[in-house]
Amino acid sequence: MDEHFIKIHKWLYPASWLYGAAVMMRNKLFDWEVLQSKRFDIPIISVGNLAVGGTGKTPHTEYLIKSLCNQYNVAVLSRGYKRHTTGYVLATPESTARSIGDEPYQMHQKFPSVTVAVDEKRCHGIEKLLALQKPSIDVILLDDAFQHRYVKPGLSILLTDYHRLFCDDTLLPAGRLREPINGKNRAQIVIVTKCPQDIKPIDYNIITKRLNLYPYQQLFFSSFRYGNLQPVFPRMIPNTDTTSANNEIALSSLTHTDILLMTGIASPAPILERLKDCTQQIDLLSFDDHHHFSHRDIQLIKARFHKLKGEHRLIITTEKDATRLINHPALDKELKPFIYALPIEIEILQNQQDKFNQHIIDYVRENTRNRSLSER
Repeated sequence: MDEHFIKIHKWLYPASWLYGAAVMMRNKLFDWEVLQSKRFDIPIISVGNLAVGGTGKTPHTEYLIKSLCNQYNVAVLSRGYKRHTTGYVLATPESTARSIGDEPYQMHQKFPSVTVAVDEKRCHGIEKLLALQKPSIDVILLDDAFQHRYVKPGLSILLTDYHRLFCDDTLLPAGRLREPINGKNRAQIVIVTKCPQDIKPIDYNIITKRLNLYPYQQLFFSSFRYGNLQPVFPRMIPNTDTTSANNEIALSSLTHTDILLMTGIASPAPILERLKDCTQQIDLLSFDDHHHFSHRDIQLIKARFHKLKGEHRLIITTEKDATRLINHPALDKELKPFIYALPIEIEILQNQQDKFNQHIIDYVRENTRNRSLSER
């Protein structure tokens, strides 16, 4: 692991101790059932982490969607971080990243047959989803809900970044942990994310020992896999009302392309490293995670793009960032044909993909069956 990724501010330890005491007391109140966790009569899978920042929650949630949507009516419930609305909002064709949040909007665009909703009060959001008549929901995926203990999920999946394992971290504000490490014990599945493709067998063994999981917990390792670049603004086919599906660009064809990599995510380093395998002509323009682009930001993007000297130029961004560009009023037509999104998919390593998929399917199938029997 790359230790330079781990930044712990030891002078903030006293504040971390106070924060940790408050979080531990909150968790104890749930453990003692002073604060109530509500169970629902439907399969609920929570995807989350112990740390702030990006561990790959959205790509892993999308992986679950793909695994389940052919057999079940899937719903995704998120709080809709940084949206400009409050309360329960069900995604519709009129929804935008501002109304439901960039990550829920991304999933809504990619999986139109899946029900997507946002609500900062997850219990209320689940109740609203269960009240829907069409479609009748079979399974609910809770995005970034590991600390939302008012809901008792049937299956909790905890993610931890290969470059910053929770066992190497410490509590906020000295580190990045939202709660003490023993919070991991609530998870049935732990996934080490963002692993390098060439991770060695000895690293698997070292990490397994260091995470110190219980026998009831299953450990998996995943890596990012990048697809072909997709146009954020697909070109219209002349004399039709449809867009061309042939505008995607293979990463292998970027050898002689100058790139402006524009991101508003927690860690652009993995994407930058992948693109450097394709071309060395890369200018990185990085904003904060979930950054809402201002008119000035759009002008900065345009200026940086025009500084690229090559004959072939592109602006590459993430799917999440693209959701905040699609309807931006300051983005002019000149830039749109050059803006492409880099899709990210998840690969379960160690030939464990079938095992992982089957575990998820078995959980949903068994609990769906139990629900059907209880309704007779």
